[in-house]
Amino acid sequence: MRKRLLLVSGALAATAAVGYAQFTTYSTTDIVKTTNGKAFVQLFGALHQLYLRPLDDNKLMNGAIKGMIASLDDEFTYYVEAQDNQTDQENLSGAFFGIGIQLTAANPDGTGAKVDTVFKTGSAIQGGVQTGDVFLKIGDKDVTTLSLNDVVRLVRGEKGTKVNITFGRGKSTYAVALERQPVTIVSVEQTILPGNIGYIALNTFYSEKVNEQFAAAVQGMEKKGIKKLILDLRDNGGGLLSSGVFVADQFMQKGPIVSLRDNKGKTTVYDTAKAQSTDYTGQLVLLINKNSASASEIVAGALQDTKRATIVGETSFGKGVAQTPVELVNGAQVRIVANEWLTPNGRQIQKKGITPDVKVDDNRRPIPLNFTGSGVKAGAKVTLNIGGKPVDVVADKDGKFNYIAPPVAQPSNPDQGVAIVDPAKDAELAAALKQFK
Repeated sequence: MRKRLLLVSGALAATAAVGYAQFTTYSTTDIVKTTNGKAFVQLFGALHQLYLRPLDDNKLMNGAIKGMIASLDDEFTYYVEAQDNQTDQENLSGAFFGIGIQLTAANPDGTGAKVDTVFKTGSAIQGGVQTGDVFLKIGDKDVTTLSLNDVVRLVRGEKGTKVNITFGRGKSTYAVALERQPVTIVSVEQTILPGNIGYIALNTFYSEKVNEQFAAAVQGMEKKGIKKLILDLRDNGGGLLSSGVFVADQFMQKGPIVSLRDNKGKTTVYDTAKAQSTDYTGQLVLLINKNSASASEIVAGALQDTKRATIVGETSFGKGVAQTPVELVNGAQVRIVANEWLTPNGRQIQKKGITPDVKVDDNRRPIPLNFTGSGVKAGAKVTLNIGGKPVDVVADKDGKFNYIAPPVAQPSNPDQGVAIVDPAKDAELAAALKQFK
């Protein structure tokens, strides 16, 4: 079959999309042929004639589009506004001009931005930026309550231009001018574990550089004589269907990898494995957890059905559908669920997930301990004994108090491509190593 580039990602992702011209068989005149279509036009006119305050037609139309999609009640069919679509296209390319950092939200509601990782190359490390620094201003603009995507857009720009950023660090602030330089996101991390066991982690299928980076990692393991390999797809939420197929094919020599079923019930094999001289043919263990989704599940399903790998970890997320991205004339994009996908043995895993051969809970990020209580005087200090250490909390005006332990800090990894792992603190990885004995 002709292979369209499809998305198999629950998060924002993008790829070459179907264009507007392919859907012109349904015209705008068809809308007003229905009663609800006429009502929509009538309402639009009534708002312009009667509404007390000024109207923003773009905002009205965006609301109508979002409402149309929301009526499907399908979490994987969604609308991406023009500015977010442009950012996604940059992310997909895997290369852009920035300052050499990875960002995460600064506030519990997902707004703001702070530095999650400072890469060893880029102007950020040269300017003294550190992990944990919080974005306060970009230029003269306060960015503490902007969406993370909005902050990303302000940081990125044309090659060689400078961006003035004011950061917060603890109780102090500092400002620095950083030059935007080429940034390439490395989605593959690798290392060699004791016993000459190879380890490759793939963080996303959402990059056009995934195939190249992953193939290089696998071939590097072959050159080092690795005969036992762990592939880690934990927390990998998917991306491009074609990249999922590519990764599976590095370990398979024949047979179907995944099939697609359309809205007419027709099932077609999307791609089959091909024997290649660069294929890894040694022992293989695959790690998954509850956040491994879509393209990760395509890989896991194919390797499990063909008994090519032992699957270790938690039952995966369960996203068994693929989206077709459609570019809209306003620069936005809508990702439409157009197919469900099946494993080589015909399994449909939507809302079921891939059940591992060896079940092990992911213990790397324990839920922070928390307490809630009441019944004391307003403003009273309450001392809690947590892990043998006293912790003081203060009751609010209603006599209620609570304690939430800080999350366990995750190691920052400025060396893109180098994996930091510790089997002593990682139950799934420890279980994977045992599969080789």
